[in-house]
Amino acid sequence: MKVALAQVNPVVGDIEGNTEKLLSAVARAEQRGADLVVGPELATFGYPPKDLLLKEHLVRRNLEAVERVAATSGRTAIVVGFAEPTDTGRGKSLRNAAALCVDGRVAAVRGKRLLPTYDVFDELRYFDAADTVALAELEVAGGRKRLGFSICEDLWNYGPQHERRLYHDDPIAELVESGAEILINIAASPFSVGKQQQTRAEIFSAQAARHNVPLVYVNQVGGNDDLVFDGGSAVFGPDGTLVAQARAFDEDLVVVDLNRPLPSDVTPYPDEMASVHDALVLGTRDYVNKCGFKDVLLGLSGGIDSAVTAAIAVAALGPERVTGVALPSRYSSDHSVTDAERLAANLGIRLHHMAIENIHRAMEAELAPYFAAGPPGIAEENVQARIRGNLLMSLSNKQGSMLLTTGNKSELAVGYCTLYGDMCGGLAVLSDVPKTMVYDLARYVNRLAGQERIPENSITKPPSAELKADQTDQDSLPPYDVLDAILQLYVEREQSVEQVAAQGFDLETVRDVARRVDMNEYKRKQAAVGLKVTSRAFGTGRRMPIAAKYL
Repeated sequence: MKVALAQVNPVVGDIEGNTEKLLSAVARAEQRGADLVVGPELATFGYPPKDLLLKEHLVRRNLEAVERVAATSGRTAIVVGFAEPTDTGRGKSLRNAAALCVDGRVAAVRGKRLLPTYDVFDELRYFDAADTVALAELEVAGGRKRLGFSICEDLWNYGPQHERRLYHDDPIAELVESGAEILINIAASPFSVGKQQQTRAEIFSAQAARHNVPLVYVNQVGGNDDLVFDGGSAVFGPDGTLVAQARAFDEDLVVVDLNRPLPSDVTPYPDEMASVHDALVLGTRDYVNKCGFKDVLLGLSGGIDSAVTAAIAVAALGPERVTGVALPSRYSSDHSVTDAERLAANLGIRLHHMAIENIHRAMEAELAPYFAAGPPGIAEENVQARIRGNLLMSLSNKQGSMLLTTGNKSELAVGYCTLYGDMCGGLAVLSDVPKTMVYDLARYVNRLAGQERIPENSITKPPSAELKADQTDQDSLPPYDVLDAILQLYVEREQSVEQVAAQGFDLETVRDVARRVDMNEYKRKQAAVGLKVTSRAFGTGRRMPIAAKYL
């Protein structure tokens, strides 16, 4: 039996376009002799459709799309993920479902059993869980095959790394007990660093080997808002061996003969830094293109964050669609401008110069009567950031370009950023990338290019907001290697201050970092959409109150 893994990049809500994309993959798979073509989860809608699922006319169009797919099925069967209305009279009115289409009709429909509600997932908001599992049979040249269908989360409730299972049910075990000869899982599983190598492969291999049944896993690819789906669709043999694997971060079509259990078409998954880079590139490209912007602009300070953001944008869109803007103030060092100029030349992008001194002096003069009561401080420093934000947003507004913000996760975590200043923009490319990883990305960009793309001085000089004379980030923050280690424990692992300090960190430093994280939730709620690349980002998956007292 030949199975085609149709790893496609849908646009959420574009039901007609998504259907065309799936049918194009089906046509190519038919030419390669596939018996069955499998698309990803909710392939009609794109994932996650969120409250588009509440629009009845879209649900109807999604059903029409399934019928259209079914009408094209002949010798080659097709699995399409869609939203299925239910008529049980109880629970939610939709199921997250998979349809098996064969011989011009929908031969079987199977619903998702396990509905995730953690991190970025909120499926109980929209879907009713399937009550039971059931097989579907498919006639192929080698005889009749009993297929066990599952959808994304259904596959995840088993694995050696699980300290505690999230669900009582085990849909995969139930499918095998019912006689499944081939397991097919359609998914929309978002990227986070290390997930493919350390989690997915381990769980999926263990599932196949545990039941001695081959496993076909088809994942969505592409960026949808803050989430990046990395693809990496795969087939595991009955002994758990990885038999085939599609490209990561790109559309792909892989055809596998399940009668030949030896590895045949395994595209290696990128290593850690390459995967983060590729996720950011894909997420940026898709966010800009799917939102309909023709190009982007960003402020270039000569620092590491704006340099890496610019390099990611160029890799995503090409240099002709990226514009940098240098906005020096009286506190900007000479190398701030020269490093920005060198970066722009290395990347081949346009660079505009807009000195803010005149505006800065005018603002200071107007505010002087109100700022005279105390010594200069944060308010005075932030005036410059807000001037820059205003100028950049004005250019964005006039030119129709999306403004990219350049702040990193470490800064966003502790509020080392200015609302309506450097936080202005439509997409925060690095908002889930810790500062230490930003440096790693910069070095990776240069290695990948085989030459200097990001100036060495931007990598080696002490980081500074340059909002006052001789300022560096470490005037008010711990060294970034210490800060990032504390944030990883406090934010991503949700450890207490005492638990973090017990791992060798100064207690007062940990308390200060935790205080900054907690008191700056209001800023993060107003931040631009950011691309998720770690296990816990400041986005839809982290829901913290603002008006709260728990410090």
